[in-house]
Amino acid sequence: MSATARPPRTYTPEEKIVPLVLVRAMFGLVMVVLVIVSIAVWTGRPVTSTPPESPVTHMRVLYLDGDMSGAATVRAEDGALIADLSPEEGGFVSGVYRVLNRERTKHGVALDGPVELMRHENGRFSVHDPSTGWRADLMGFGRDNAEAFAKLLIQ
Repeated sequence: MSATARPPRTYTPEEKIVPLVLVRAMFGLVMVVLVIVSIAVWTGRPVTSTPPESPVTHMRVLYLDGDMSGAATVRAEDGALIADLSPEEGGFVSGVYRVLNRERTKHGVALDGPVELMRHENGRFSVHDPSTGWRADLMGFGRDNAEAFAKLLIQ
């Protein structure tokens, strides 16, 4: 290499650098969000992203059973078979069953307890496990999945 050779460029050309004003704006936005969240936590502001409360119009006690293939069996309170769902039909019901098992295991309660399927006045469906207090609003999982449980309420 000759004495007049220039070393390779080790910096980014000026036109490829993010403008300083944008970097400051991003930092400012992060700080504003941090302040807002901190104030909400410190003042004890309640969580507002919960499903709307509505009176229960229909309720049914069910016993769920499922497996990893997605097949599910649903029984009534008296033990009568309500639905024997194949893996193609019962995937979501079986998924809820697995979540219930995990919650019941965490709380140290029996795995074979009942769940309450409820239809609310506002048209939403929810599942409640009385043994753990776990509750799920089924509209959050999509219309098709909520309808899978809605069919169990009317059968």
